[in-house]
Amino acid sequence: MSSIRFHTLVVRVENKPGVLARVSGLFARRGFNIESLAVAPTDNELFSRLTIVVDAESAPLEQVVKQLDKLINVVEIQELSPEDSISRELILATVNVDEGREDQIMREIESFEANVLSVGDQKIVVSLSGTPETINDFEAVLETYGIVEVQRTGIIALSTITS
Repeated sequence: MSSIRFHTLVVRVENKPGVLARVSGLFARRGFNIESLAVAPTDNELFSRLTIVVDAESAPLEQVVKQLDKLINVVEIQELSPEDSISRELILATVNVDEGREDQIMREIESFEANVLSVGDQKIVVSLSGTPETINDFEAVLETYGIVEVQRTGIIALSTITS
């Protein structure tokens, strides 16, 4: 059995209404668990790019790829291995800042090289882009202050450049 828990698939699809619903419906019908899903248009307006992180325990990778390949709007499927790709995620969070703890939270934010986007009365909005592990660590730190609201983008990924 593979030691990889999650597989990252990049799927190029036709940029048409309903394609995302068909892809996500396929996963739901087959009982495949999507850990993360990010969708964006490509430089060619005819296509969109889906980055799907699939839980390997819920579905064998080969089965997922075969099922995706059957969808008419799917143009290309590529698996990105962790060794040959770069993955990033973005987090935006509104966090409580109790009186007297302002310096402490600012040191924490600076240690992650995160950005302060907005400052209000006893709340701040911060953002950070990084590896999923870094984002998890940052969110855990923010939880100690009290997260009011949080949004994560899901993972996006590209192949590394080889010479």
